[in-house]
Amino acid sequence: MSILSGKFAVVTGAASKNGLGKATAKLFAEHGATVAILDLDQQAAEDAARDLGEQHVGLACNVTDRENCLTAIQTLIDRWGQIDILVNNAGITQPVRLLDIEPQNYDAVLDVNLRGTLYMSQAVIPHMQARHGGSIVNISSVSAQRGGGVFGGPHYSAAKAGVLGLTKATARDFAPDNIRANAVCPGFIATDITAGKMTEEMNTKVLAGIPMGRAGKADEVAGCCLFLASDLSSYVTGSEVDVNGGSLIH
Repeated sequence: MSILSGKFAVVTGAASKNGLGKATAKLFAEHGATVAILDLDQQAAEDAARDLGEQHVGLACNVTDRENCLTAIQTLIDRWGQIDILVNNAGITQPVRLLDIEPQNYDAVLDVNLRGTLYMSQAVIPHMQARHGGSIVNISSVSAQRGGGVFGGPHYSAAKAGVLGLTKATARDFAPDNIRANAVCPGFIATDITAGKMTEEMNTKVLAGIPMGRAGKADEVAGCCLFLASDLSSYVTGSEVDVNGGSLIH
């Protein structure tokens, strides 16, 4: 039996063709889940969902708008009757240095990465409480753990570190309801965000800091999300799982 058979999953920010969200949604579908892809653009979300198969759903949702999140989740509950899994993947990054961060930079990055994770969790948790079960997977970053990554500025590190704190608080508060919350911390992953934006020199420097000596693939992050979403990790909550080729071995 597929490990997500009979499960219904929501993945935010998952319309980008080569992104972590799309790879995760695809893997979930392959393992038996019915998936909703949420993204800013309705058409892009629908197209991405269609790639997975006819039964999957694409919805427009701005995760920084609380009413938008509540409406999207209610639409899915009305359609499916249940939501078992939420992956808070929607995020943006900006390569801005600390002294150059303007108020609008801060607002944009903190809103999508951190506020969006909070709002989507708030939208789905009461339903999961009523059903006494659920799994929330939040996408953080190695940048949160080491104070900077390849692209993200300090405000991105701060937002993703906030995601780690929020994940642990969520796990602690809702464990009695059998709702698990865990975070995934990808390192340097080859996605659309990094494509074509790195000089040869930057690339060499980054790879030198990775014991496995290569960039990760979106599928490799998706595999970790699959584990945390499924009953294989039924006693795992409040954890942060590194997917970084060894670049943060403590």
